[in-house]
Amino acid sequence: MSARKYDIKSLPGFLPITILCLVVLYAPLVVVTIYSFNNSTSITIWEGVSLRWYVDVFKGPESAKFKIAAWNSFSIAIIAATGATTIATLAATAMIRGGRFRLRTVSFGLISLPLMVPEIVTAVATLIFFNSIGFTRGYTTILVAHIAFCIPFAYMPISARMQGIEDTYEQAALDLYASKRQAFTKILLPLMMPGIISGFLLAFIISLDDFIITNFVKGAGVETLPTAIFGSVKQGIKPNIMAISTMLLALSVLMVTISYFVSKKDNTK
Repeated sequence: MSARKYDIKSLPGFLPITILCLVVLYAPLVVVTIYSFNNSTSITIWEGVSLRWYVDVFKGPESAKFKIAAWNSFSIAIIAATGATTIATLAATAMIRGGRFRLRTVSFGLISLPLMVPEIVTAVATLIFFNSIGFTRGYTTILVAHIAFCIPFAYMPISARMQGIEDTYEQAALDLYASKRQAFTKILLPLMMPGIISGFLLAFIISLDDFIITNFVKGAGVETLPTAIFGSVKQGIKPNIMAISTMLLALSVLMVTISYFVSKKDNTK
């Protein structure tokens, strides 16, 4: 006799609690998005639909600052995501396909530790490390810090994907006289690609949106989009900040959508 499936929706209060959670999570994002199209200079008074603040981001008085900050953010995010994904792929291969070795559990704990440590602690520790070795803070320190911080985030989907791949494929390739490198590059790596892409996209978004670590390790005159937005907000919230936030939100949604369809396409094979 098969067990009856448990319907969580039958619990009392399920629907109201669900609606409340959705409102708390997404209502601020909806408000910011709507008011980014407001024609008024006020962030509270609605005066009609307009794209003036999106134009202001690219051609307004602060456009030069935001363009430099955007270039820094995107270049750091791409390089950091690429480096973190590469290291995470190698780490996942060693942890999952490397068999048993000494300190394997410790190694897994070290990879996962940044996910559990408060980000402010990581930021302070990174700052102290750079100061102790006499490393001048600037673009490079942000990049190094982001690579280190993004590795665990890239590792999660990559390791999850690799754990779902049986090693029989590689064994079959080795039995057919393929080298270990060929078995990895021709068999395992293509099968891991959905996880690698998801890991890259997650690391990219984490790096692009990071503020706390960036604010600690950046040097004078070096800004990313989060730190530039924070600097502008300290002088008062302006509608152009809502436009920038909406564009970043749209980019995040795009990345999540790409990751979803990559995973969905792989599952339909």
